[in-house]
Amino acid sequence: MRDFDGKVAVVTGAASGIGRALAERFARAGMKLGLVDIEAAPLESLADELRAGGTEVLTRRTDVADADQMDALASDVIGTFGAVHVVCNNAGVGSGGPMWELTPADWEFTMRPNLWGVIHGVRVFTRHLLAQNEGHIVNTASMAGLVSVPGLGPYNVTKQGVVALSETLYQELLGMGSKVGVSVLCPGFVNTRIWDAERNRPEHLRNPEPLASAEQVEALRDALKTLIEASMPAERIAEKVLDAIVNKRLYILTHDSTKPALEKRIRCILNDENPTLLEGGFEVFSK
Repeated sequence: MRDFDGKVAVVTGAASGIGRALAERFARAGMKLGLVDIEAAPLESLADELRAGGTEVLTRRTDVADADQMDALASDVIGTFGAVHVVCNNAGVGSGGPMWELTPADWEFTMRPNLWGVIHGVRVFTRHLLAQNEGHIVNTASMAGLVSVPGLGPYNVTKQGVVALSETLYQELLGMGSKVGVSVLCPGFVNTRIWDAERNRPEHLRNPEPLASAEQVEALRDALKTLIEASMPAERIAEKVLDAIVNKRLYILTHDSTKPALEKRIRCILNDENPTLLEGGFEVFSK
């Protein structure tokens, strides 16, 4: 896709972070927007700002992991705008800890939006893009979709699932000769509120007994917040996404540290070697 004016974009997780930056960038390109988030108030605040600038906006508070709600979303978008051209399956959360200490609730909290949300987004919108033989799907993964970082077990699993899903979809569309494009976004640390993802944990997925003290949790949140807030602005990510759509590029690698870390991983696999501890830990994501 090269012409965005008057086209329709759907962005999940649009109320903050990368999703908000994508929505703002697509609005500047002249697109109509279907914006989705689990947090209604900031979603409506963003929509009001964009409408004030002349953008047509449809908002829906949606649990992207719920199949019925995603079916309804697709119907609402097509019913309102008559088409969809860009779909950004971006909603997600972050969580972690030693895997032997994580509960089923911890896994479900991460798996639902990060992986099932992308699955449903692909399921409900791809058929419309195929019917018009035009459009692009952008699935938000992470550098954690390419390199496994200790302490982020559920996050790594979901993001590597998103990479596999995106690669498979790309191959399927390529085999059909379709003009529909696919990209998988694999950023390092971006200045978003993912450090505060627990704010969106449903009550039924909260652990009855905390695995760490309140002081420990707060110290980790503060450290992660400091690291993330010093990282790449979400607006730069949105520019890279737009460029990938224009150039029909599958992989969107945003940070310089991604390729060396990925090369090291692949060399270990090809050489039958065990991996060494990832140098830099979390900080490798921020470079």
